[in-house]
Amino acid sequence: MIPATVPTLTTARLVLRPWRDSDLAPFVKLNADPEVMAHFPATLTPAETAAMMERMKAALAARGFGWWAAEVPGEVPFIGFIGLSVPSFQAPFTPCVEVGWRLAREHWGRGYATEGAREALRFGFGELGLAEIVSLTTTTNERSQAVMRRLGMTCDPADDFDHPSLPPGHRLRRHVLYRLQGKTWGAV
Repeated sequence: MIPATVPTLTTARLVLRPWRDSDLAPFVKLNADPEVMAHFPATLTPAETAAMMERMKAALAARGFGWWAAEVPGEVPFIGFIGLSVPSFQAPFTPCVEVGWRLAREHWGRGYATEGAREALRFGFGELGLAEIVSLTTTTNERSQAVMRRLGMTCDPADDFDHPSLPPGHRLRRHVLYRLQGKTWGAV
């Protein structure tokens, strides 16, 4: 079921909300940080980030879910994004819905990715009625894989794949796939 409007999701410490124009400057900074982007092919230019933000806004409006802007109310108006997305590439596990996150480095290590992703999973399994949600990253991204395990997601090495958007031999091409079934979500 697709919501009629873009919902705002809240947790004990976070608000996951539609994007605002004021999010662009901190989003540009986030996407230009080599450490944040270490598991992506490259950092992004301001123009690339602006285009990405517009695509995210459009996907949220079209689907009623997507990559929500994340904020710590009363403290930080934008720390990155967390949410659900439909990957645009083809792989053995697509079509699917993915849970993911990208946070500014100064907000790492505080549990925000796990907390926000749990709320996105609750929304996906509850309001959207999804049977399964996946998460994917490079084989070298141990921080994100740790979040996936904390969420109760499991990884089968048989599901590892070469990301079709990256050329053969690229250092980030090999990816792991984590899965979580809606029927087991309540047990997490």
